[in-house]
This record gives sequence, C-alpha cells and structure tokens, in this order.
Amino acid sequence: MYLADRSTPQGAASARDRLRGTARAVSPTVLALGTVSLVTDVSTEMVTAVLPLYLVMGLGLSPLGFGMLDGVQNGVSALVQLTGGHLADRVRNHKLIAGIGYGLSALVKPLLLVHHLGALGVALALDRTGKGLRTAPRDALISLSVPPERQGRAFGLHRAMDTTGALLGPIVAFLILGVAAGGYDAVFAVSGCVAALGVLVLLLFVPSGKNSPVTGEAPSDAGAVPEERPDLRAAFGLLRGRRLRVLFGCAVLLGLTTVSDAFLYLLLQRRTGVAEQLFPLLPLGTAAVFLLLAVPAGRLADRIGRRTVFLAGHAGLLLGYALLLWAPAVPALPYLVLALHGAFYAATDGVLPAAVAAVVPERLRASGIALVGTGQALARFCCSLAFGAVWAAWGDGPALASAAVGLACCATIAGVALRPTGDPRSTGVPR
Repeated sequence: MYLADRSTPQGAASARDRLRGTARAVSPTVLALGTVSLVTDVSTEMVTAVLPLYLVMGLGLSPLGFGMLDGVQNGVSALVQLTGGHLADRVRNHKLIAGIGYGLSALVKPLLLVHHLGALGVALALDRTGKGLRTAPRDALISLSVPPERQGRAFGLHRAMDTTGALLGPIVAFLILGVAAGGYDAVFAVSGCVAALGVLVLLLFVPSGKNSPVTGEAPSDAGAVPEERPDLRAAFGLLRGRRLRVLFGCAVLLGLTTVSDAFLYLLLQRRTGVAEQLFPLLPLGTAAVFLLLAVPAGRLADRIGRRTVFLAGHAGLLLGYALLLWAPAVPALPYLVLALHGAFYAATDGVLPAAVAAVVPERLRASGIALVGTGQALARFCCSLAFGAVWAAWGDGPALASAAVGLACCATIAGVALRPTGDPRSTGVPR
C-alpha cells in the first residue's frame, strides 16, 4: 500500500521513495499466499495433466463416465466451499480453515496410487473437498490485505503466481513420464510430496487473518449483519442484496456453459490431431497465457471496470469454442485455442472475487466469496454432466455446439444484467 509522506513537497518524491512505495503496493500476505498456491498448483496440475488420458485411455473410462467423475469433483468442491467460507468467518481464522483444506488435499494424494476407479474417485473427491475448504478463506485473506481499489491487481498477482505452478506442473509430469517406468505412479507420488511442501509454506509464512486490518468496509445493501460470529442465516442473507444477487446469477449462468478444462483438452486433442504424448503439455498453453495476462487484466479491471474485462474474457472463450467447431486445418489452431482459453481465465478468475469483495462486508467476506464460488462451481458440475452425456449420445461436435450457443446466450444476459444504471448501488461490477 502507498503511504503519503506529508513532509515531502508535492512532486518532489525521490526515486527511492517511489521504489519503496511500489514495494509497499504488494501485500506480503498476497505474496505468501501466492507462493503457497504456486507450490500446490505444481502438485495439482501434475495430476490434472495426465488424469484424462489415464482414465480414458488407461482405465477405459467412457466420456459419460469421465463427465460424471469430473462433475463430482466440481460438485464436491462447490458444496464444501460454502462450508469453508462460513467456518472461516465464524471462527475468525481464515488461515486455519485454509490450512485444513491444503492439508487434506496433500494427505489424500497417496490414494491416487490405487488402480481402481472407486478408490480414485474417492481420492479426487477428498482432494476437491480440500480445495473447497481453502478457496474462500484464502481469497478473503487476499481481499482483506489490500484496499478495495487495488484488489483487482492483488487477485491478478495471486492468480499469476498460482498459474506459474500450473505451468510447471505439466512440465514436471511430462519429464517424469519420459524417464520413469510406470510413469503414472511416479507422477502421483511426486505430486504428494510437493503438496506437503505447500502446506509447510502456509504454516510458516501466511498470517492467520485474525483481527485483519480494516481496509474499508465494503458498501452493502444486504441489510444489517451480526457483529459477532455470523451464522448461516447471515451468510445466505447476503443474497438479499441486489448487487451480490446479480453477480451470483451471472456466475451461475455462465458456469452452466463453461466446458471443463479436461474436456476442452480432450476436444483439442481429438479435433486438431495433437499427438497423445504431447497431451500433458496442453495445459501449459493455457497457463502461460494466464500467467502473462493475469496482472494486466486485474489492473485493467481496476481502471476501466470489472464488467468489461469479465465479459471480454467470456467472449474470448466463445471464440475458442467456435475455432474448435470449425477446426480449420492450420498448424496454429491449437495455439490459438489455448491462448483464448488462458485469456479467459486471466480476465475472469481474479476479477470475479474482486467484484464480490467490493459488495460484501468484511465480517462476511469469505462467506460472500464462497456463495458466488459455490454457485459457479455447481453450475460447472451440471455442465460437465450434461456435456459428457451429449458427447456420449451424439458426439463431441454437437456437445461443443450446444455449449457455444448456450455461452453466447448467457453472456448476452450477463451483459444486460451487469450494465451500469447510474445508481452506484445497482451492481457490484463498476462500469
């Protein structure tokens, strides 16, 4: 955070002062949480990169079965996210709840070594439970450590560090598969060790979040909230506020037509002919673009408005769907689709929680973020089930065409719902 030096005449700030101010603009909490997410994402993306091929090609899982498994992962995470957010607000210790989530994900990694669909499904569900527990408390810690006008950049920086891990994870998985016999087991074992390192970094370097400094109470039209230990009624009561209700509705609508990453990579491999041995590297394209654009997108959202950046991200995703449907025989097609996929995440993944934080009071910050995150994740759970079913029944082309038409309709509705009305209390997404 910049601090004004009242003894210094205006315009006479030295280069040293400017440098010091820049350093203060980056919250240590954001850097520490970014490091935890970086390490954890190396672990997670190692598994994510190989899992679709392992399940579909290795264990013979059908597209419908994969869609159900992918949907269960998202659904479990969604339901638990609300619990994690509420517990964090209630016990007033965001680090404790986030740490339990990170720890659970690390503990279940050895279960991936069991070569059975049932055990593997349980392991993935528990891993998603850990993700659901930690997401809202972590984002609440970020939003409470920076002033409202810089939350877009703070979330962008965190997502950039998170994505660095997502970038490194598939590379590590690719290298392990190239040198280790029985490569899948080696990938899962190394993933567990890296996840444990992320928990250690959290315990040592992330503050608890108790008695977080007030960064400015967010305006709220949700009515009065309890002063002490908010209950579930207070958390759900946030939806009485129009601004959060609009954000919640738009997140759900758009989530219903957002194809999961795993399905998108499978589509890319099938429709563009990418070699199977290169499949683990596909997430790298998304992660690289996400890494490059996350901070600029967050700063742009702080400057021109979160609505514009958020909708532009979905427009990019829709263009990616269209390119996959068209599938012209050009070598650059996989790169274009992955670039649009990464730009979509850069423009939406950090912008949405920043918009939510702007309309939720500090005492219920984690609960508000969890409400929207839960709605979005449940919508994506439904999307995975429906997408897998349509793919199994009619093929990948009709499934993707349905998702593209649905996304175009939902983005149009969101554009209207989030439009500025001149009333500063009308929406949580300015401009």
